[in-house]
Order: sequence, then C-alpha cells, then structure tokens
Amino acid sequence: MKIRIFSALAVALIAMVTLSVQQAQAFSQAFWPTQSKGNRGADVVAIQYFLVHSGRSVSVDGDFGGGTDAAVRDFQAAKGLGADGNVGPNTWGALAVSVQQGDNNTAVKALQYQLNVKRGAGLSVDGDFGSGTRAAVVSFQQHAGIEANGVVGPITWRNLIWHYQQIDRPDVAQTCQFASSVNGHTAHWGTGAAVGQLTAAAGRVYSAGLGQVAVRDLSFEHGGAIPDHASHEQGLDADLHPMRTDRNQCAGQVDRFSSLYDRSATRELVNALRATGRVKTIFFNDPVLISEGLTQQQPNHDDHLHVRYCEVVHPDYKYDC
Repeated sequence: MKIRIFSALAVALIAMVTLSVQQAQAFSQAFWPTQSKGNRGADVVAIQYFLVHSGRSVSVDGDFGGGTDAAVRDFQAAKGLGADGNVGPNTWGALAVSVQQGDNNTAVKALQYQLNVKRGAGLSVDGDFGSGTRAAVVSFQQHAGIEANGVVGPITWRNLIWHYQQIDRPDVAQTCQFASSVNGHTAHWGTGAAVGQLTAAAGRVYSAGLGQVAVRDLSFEHGGAIPDHASHEQGLDADLHPMRTDRNQCAGQVDRFSSLYDRSATRELVNALRATGRVKTIFFNDPVLISEGLTQQQPNHDDHLHVRYCEVVHPDYKYDC
C-alpha cells in the first residue's frame, strides 16, 4: 500500500514539474506590438479583420493607411479608449475577441491568417473555426508553452500576434534568402511588421526591374541573442545584399568596392526601404550614400546593408520610433 501511495505521489510530482517546465517555455518576452498608421504586414491584417468583425468597413490589405486609422480611432472612441490611432495593448485587448471551435466570423479569419503566416498551418481563411483550425491552435499553444485547450483567448492572441514570421516564403517573388556563414537559414524570422515593410520595399525594387532583394539574417524565431551580431534580437533588424549591376543579387554578395556593385540601384533600394516607412536607420559604408543622408557609417558594413526598423512605443528604446 505504501509503495502504491508513494508511486501516486511521484506521478503527481512529475506531472507538476512537467507543467511547470511547460509554463516556463511560454514566451515571457511576448507583448502586444503597437501598430499605427504607416505599418504594414500580417499584424495589420489581423487588426483589419478585427475591425471588420466589430462592424467597421475597412480593406483587409495589410496596409495601415488612412482608412484603417480612421476605423481604429472610431473603435477606440466607442470603447472609451484614447482615440490616438495607435493599436497598443489596450486596443489590441479590446479588438482581439476570444474565439473557439464552432465560431464562424471575421475574427476567426484573423486567427487563420496569423496561423498560416507564422506557423505554416495551411488553413483556409474562411472564418469557420472547425477541427482543422482547432488542431492548428492546439499545436501553436503547445509550441508557445501555454494551456493547449484550443480556445483562443487573450494569452493565446498575445503570443500569436507577437510571434515572428519567417520571410522564406515561396509566394514572395521579390526576395531571396541566403544562409549566413554562422546562422545558416535559422535567422530568417522577423516581426510581422518588419517582414511586411521589407517585402513592400522589395516589391518596389523588383517592379522597377532591378531584380530580387537578397536577405541574410534577421532574427531567430523567438528573438534573443544571435551569434555574429550585436543586435538582431528584436525581429526588427535585417541584413540585405547591396544591389548588383547584373541585377542578380541572389547569385551572391558583393561589397561596395566590387565592379559588380551598383550604387544607383542600391540608392533605389534604400529609398524604397525608407518610403515604405518605419525605418529607424540603415547602416552601409558607401560614402556617397552617407553624404546624401541615406545610410550611416558602421564598422564591418561594406558588404551589406543593415536595416533597423522601429515601432511606436517599443519597449526597447533602440527600436522605438
């Protein structure tokens, strides 16, 4: 009898330790990323779906423009929030309604879209919270180390919205990804906003006939310290190849001294990056571009552009707009 009691206690203790370990794996660094007019990307898509769910009429295009800004301010006013147009923690919390299996609405579309771009779930974005969507939710909850009950409430939403997005997507023709010598292909993750801004800029360059934009390291899937970099921890830094005269950036990296280096096309890339917004600085050691105020000097940046994006009210001052 004593042996059985001891065994039962041991099992219970193991279960408690396992639960504790699972909870410790939750993304303690996760926060609601403030989005506002000028942002782009997957998290803006979620905001737009939530606004439609709340009865507002906005285009779901991933571009936080004037129409989305007006709808956000109207929503904030109706909820008694500060109507400043910034979707911060309080506004996110009011927008991100809880959903679960059996629901069929636009908020579920936000969920399905987020699971697709951040976890490769392959769901139909149809608003129907069926068994496939529930399975994808449970998989994400397990991945995040939170209660895997299939119900999407505030904790699941915060972790999912915060989660980084991989830029290695075959449907994005305007970029190509390179393995870095130290991190391989493991560091191609960025915030939804950073990936959205970068993809939009690359689209402008690609449409101008200058070829694809070649991307090296951004961040790891969940951020944090990254070898060979003093930054790249917040999902808001991106290393890009300079542009080449043969338009084949994807063939390999060149530096500013190479005969293949194309200053004019690199200038176009920098202007496109800045035009799409939320660029805090660009490090690249071309003295002409520096003299034009387009880039800044930084040691060891002769062969790549380091783009630092920013967010309104970011907790790390280096990334605060």
